[in-house]
Amino acid sequence: MSESVRHEKYHRLIEMAQRQPPPLTAVAHPCDQTSLEGAVDAARLRLIDPILVGPAARIRQVAADFKLDIAALPIVDTEHSHASADRAVALVREGKAEALMKGSLHTDELMGAVVRTDTGLRTARRLSHCFVIDVPGHADPLIVTDAAVNIAPSFADKVDILQNAIDFAHVLGFEEVRVAILSAVETVNPKIPTTIEAGALCKMAERGQITGAILDGPLALDNAISPEAAAIKHLNSPVAGHANVILVPDLEAGNMLAKSLTFLANADAAGIVLGARVPIILTSRADSVMARLASCAAAALVAHSRRASAAKAVA
Repeated sequence: MSESVRHEKYHRLIEMAQRQPPPLTAVAHPCDQTSLEGAVDAARLRLIDPILVGPAARIRQVAADFKLDIAALPIVDTEHSHASADRAVALVREGKAEALMKGSLHTDELMGAVVRTDTGLRTARRLSHCFVIDVPGHADPLIVTDAAVNIAPSFADKVDILQNAIDFAHVLGFEEVRVAILSAVETVNPKIPTTIEAGALCKMAERGQITGAILDGPLALDNAISPEAAAIKHLNSPVAGHANVILVPDLEAGNMLAKSLTFLANADAAGIVLGARVPIILTSRADSVMARLASCAAAALVAHSRRASAAKAVA
């Protein structure tokens, strides 16, 4: 399979983002090749407009070592990684950035600054992570949530996680958002708490407490994404076999699912954190270049959607 065919879904995502002005993005501590190159590549493709936040001398040295052109990119000088996280978040609070991007600091450092009560970026919605997974041979991209932020989410947490993912799917242009709520089986079983939660979440959607999607669950993974498996189990719903959003029971299940697809099915997993004042790009050193660019594109689309909503509210 050629690279262009393999990444067709991500190419569409990037093209969508390039139709809009790139959002000013505070890049926290881009002090290694991967993080600085990711910001430079995304800027070159007009996905983001980076503000590099970190020790200026180190950033310039990395750029020189790896021949990265950062002459046109502003640098906000800080002493160390904690200060980089704090200053990047402050730029958002000051209205000087519309997105946040993780550099070479630890995720905990950045998210610690994001969730701080007095100076962070929290909203009424719980923060959650969405992977946008491009699986070769699968017709649609899959959103998997939450595999990176919420370890063992409560039922109330899952309501927010689910609504974040649904809203995100609409921003990405999904014509119909079909959510599978995963468990080990496809029937409600009092001995398996996640099946009861799935049933309750579906009822909330019926009552309008969760909006913007068709929900079904509990569903096992096979009958969530395979029409053949759903038919064998006689599951008749718009979601069974055709899910494009997958709500996992907990972080461990989500992490295993995302990494299984990445390392066994040759998939790429782009992802962002939602529920804060701005989208947050959490890239990993193990991410492919295309996955990093797709993460930036997804954040850019979210930032544009919020910009448009704010303008409409003012009008």
